Amino acid sequence: MEIRSAAVIGAGVMGSGIAAHIANAGIPVFLLDIVPPEVIEGRGNDRSVVARAAIERMLKTEPAAFTHKRNARLVTPGNIDDDLEKLAGVDWIVEAVVENPAVKSALYSRLDAVRKPGSIVSSNTSTIPLKNLIEGQSARFAEDFMITHFFNPPRYMRLLEVVAGPDTRPDAVAGLSRFADTRLGKGVVACKDRPGFIANRIGTYWIQAAINEAMDLGLTIEEADAVVGRPMGIPKTGVFGLVDLVGLDLMPYVSRSLLKTLPPDDPYRSIHREPELFTRMIAEGYTGRKGKGGFYRMNKSGGARVKEAIDLSTGQYRASEKATLESVGAAKQGLRALVEHPDKGGTYARRVLTGVLGYAASLVPEIADDITAVDQAMRLGYNWKYGPFELIDQLGPDWLADALRAEGKPVPALLERAAGQGFYLTEGGKRRFLTVAGDYADIVRPDGVLLLSDIKLGSKPIKRNGSAALWDIGDGVVCLEFTGKMNALDGDVMALIQTAIGMIGDGENEWKALVVHNEGDNFSVGVNLGLALFAINIAMWPQVEQSVQEGQETYKALKYAPFPVVAAPSGMALGGGCEILLHCDAVQAHVETYMGLVEVGVGVIPGWGGCKEMLTRATLNKKRPGGPMPPIAQVFETISLAKVAKSAEEARDLMFLRPTDGITINRDRLLADAKAKALELAKDYAPPEPVALRLPGPTARAALDLAVDGFRLQGKATPHDVVVSSALAGVLSGGDTDITVEIDEDGLLELERTAFLKLVRSRATIARIEHMLGTGKPLRN
Repeated sequence: MEIRSAAVIGAGVMGSGIAAHIANAGIPVFLLDIVPPEVIEGRGNDRSVVARAAIERMLKTEPAAFTHKRNARLVTPGNIDDDLEKLAGVDWIVEAVVENPAVKSALYSRLDAVRKPGSIVSSNTSTIPLKNLIEGQSARFAEDFMITHFFNPPRYMRLLEVVAGPDTRPDAVAGLSRFADTRLGKGVVACKDRPGFIANRIGTYWIQAAINEAMDLGLTIEEADAVVGRPMGIPKTGVFGLVDLVGLDLMPYVSRSLLKTLPPDDPYRSIHREPELFTRMIAEGYTGRKGKGGFYRMNKSGGARVKEAIDLSTGQYRASEKATLESVGAAKQGLRALVEHPDKGGTYARRVLTGVLGYAASLVPEIADDITAVDQAMRLGYNWKYGPFELIDQLGPDWLADALRAEGKPVPALLERAAGQGFYLTEGGKRRFLTVAGDYADIVRPDGVLLLSDIKLGSKPIKRNGSAALWDIGDGVVCLEFTGKMNALDGDVMALIQTAIGMIGDGENEWKALVVHNEGDNFSVGVNLGLALFAINIAMWPQVEQSVQEGQETYKALKYAPFPVVAAPSGMALGGGCEILLHCDAVQAHVETYMGLVEVGVGVIPGWGGCKEMLTRATLNKKRPGGPMPPIAQVFETISLAKVAKSAEEARDLMFLRPTDGITINRDRLLADAKAKALELAKDYAPPEPVALRLPGPTARAALDLAVDGFRLQGKATPHDVVVSSALAGVLSGGDTDITVEIDEDGLLELERTAFLKLVRSRATIARIEHMLGTGKPLRN
């Protein structure tokens, strides 16, 4: 079935977030909740105030629930007393009310009486088995019912666990899974009807084990998080930071719910604890970031904000200290080096991983049909870089089996089957996984999914250097991948772009298009600031100028290449990373692409054609107000304030993306969509025609300078902000030109380059660059 409309019952944090994300897919959705007691008692007249307030709250929350504020118009507030009959026409109803089976059962009976035949009803429960939820419901209801467990926040967390019952229609499961994949951007994982499903079953055990071992071994919370964090491919929050993020008060709730339904012999029962310290913290409101603080908190001391951490032995806060464990450094040599290190960090890592990975291996096929579902659930639901079975392969299945035996723990049968080989292997350019039967099967991607990581398994790059690589992704399309740290841009990237232009554009081979894409967390954070600062500090001004000119010439050559260039970004695309997108024929952006020209933060202006391209777009925009100043003012505001779009939809508003550029909701489908766009453009391709602009010159600059001076007088602009903004105003106004003279792209590039090189020699700019490299934050000087 096709889902054209939806409803969410329950306007709490999860329910409202689910409704917002359904609206992000362009689907109208009802959001219903109870009529509050005070309204029933006559102390108010808005019977839908709970849902209405949730929508208003979502418009203000950070990170934003909506990919664009206009999507809120697709969410209609209501209440379950007056508006339940309005759901008679919707295709999908999501229940997200309190985790009480009796409350859910009563609601299901009411829904079954009004919903249309064949509409899907699903629960967002994270703990209650499906068999319990449908008890006492009609056979028709059971056929249309399933569990769809979203993770918070629904817009950003990619995992959707789907649980079907024995009576659930297969076509309903397939239809909803397809919608969640292609319209909601979810990684859909089929789970069995078991307590906690996959991610929370393993994740809850991991959190408990990591906390227990930290307390038993006497680690500080900073030491524990330093070990159970990046060294294991887990977000830097580690475990205590994660609990602060999700809320300490949620832990006992989830654990007690699990304990009600877990098998009597489940290992989680033997490690479950509720420390007195945690109970006291919850009672006193120290529940994490949403409370007065948690394991970490920010406190004011001497007029400054100081990060503090709780002492697990005394329960008192102290100044937070950076962990200095040798084992954390050893982890750079691999996971085995971490767990085999003799210090307490190594012991901690070994105990945690042995327990958690052994537990995960014991749960297949109980909770999922194969190991790939488990690994995907933990990667997408807990943001682990590697799933449990991928971690086991890093340690070695034999090593883990020996470690379990040494601790007197049973070795799972599946782990025994992996002995001497591993859970994953690559054969014939394909990744294969160990099945529960003991043989290997290919990992099969859904139709429309193309991953660069899969391509790289079975091929070598066409060309590569220290910062970039070119890959053949089929059908005559080449992919340019950035490979440096944070995908920062440097001379090697520019050199390979020039190589690609010559190779694809020579007409002597089958190449017909270029896609710029990578699978890093961020598309590119811009220029390599470390290299730039090194050159500045030793006064290598000719090299700095050469770097700026090389970037300008390379991006311009990319724009006018005799073949189509399509970029496929995801994550941050900042500075030079944004500028390359501005020079492509088309962009197919992941919805979670955060674009911006942020150079003013380090005391310079965009120097690789960003000013030129934004000014050209604004000037040629047919919807803009008349006259020469509106487009200049618009671009000046965007760049001088270092505006960053918080989604691809917002990037269209800021003109970083054009109306014709595409947006892909599921990141796994991004490369395939970009490749298809490139092939379509290649059918009858011609490079764009050069554009010349007529700009006002000094009169426009004077107006912009006056506006900036006003901000200075209000305390909104620092002294160096004024200097940088004045340089930007000079470029965007066209320098010494006037409205009767055309200025071409090369003229604008020269203005950019001159202004950039003057600013980069400034001590204030150098201070900004040094501060950014040292702290990751802009300096307001």
